[in-house]
Amino acid sequence: MLTLRLAGMDDADAVWAILEPVIRAGETYTLARDMSREDALTYWFAADHEVFLAEDDGQAVGTYFLHPNQKGGGAHVANCGYMTAARATGRGVARAMCLHSQEHARSRGYRAMQFNFVVSTNERAVRLWQHLGFEIVGRLPEAFQHPSLGFVDAYVMYRML
Repeated sequence: MLTLRLAGMDDADAVWAILEPVIRAGETYTLARDMSREDALTYWFAADHEVFLAEDDGQAVGTYFLHPNQKGGGAHVANCGYMTAARATGRGVARAMCLHSQEHARSRGYRAMQFNFVVSTNERAVRLWQHLGFEIVGRLPEAFQHPSLGFVDAYVMYRML
């Protein structure tokens, strides 16, 4: 049974086990492929991030963070980053995390959610986000350098909560 809970630095090993393969692949996040464990965890557990861990029968299968997309007048719009463990791909983990994040964002008073940089070749994520109500509101031509496909577009995606 999939559960989501707040994560802390005591979950660092489980979170790193999810982050590392995604970072090393370099296909979906604008993070250096050689990023250190310490730097990755510092990024994921930034002071303004609420970090969650998705677990299936006690095994970490995904993680996400939620934070304001902007400060001041834009602080009512949430932003999230999601990563799913490779072994859990296709099992509904990303969907569960996104739905959880939307509900949690609403409970925190956010009025909308924005994804600033969704790599266009991450087609599964783009389809899922659209299915969950996000619209592509902007296209950034050749904004991401994919390790095998070269320069590809990135999308800005948005939805009201």
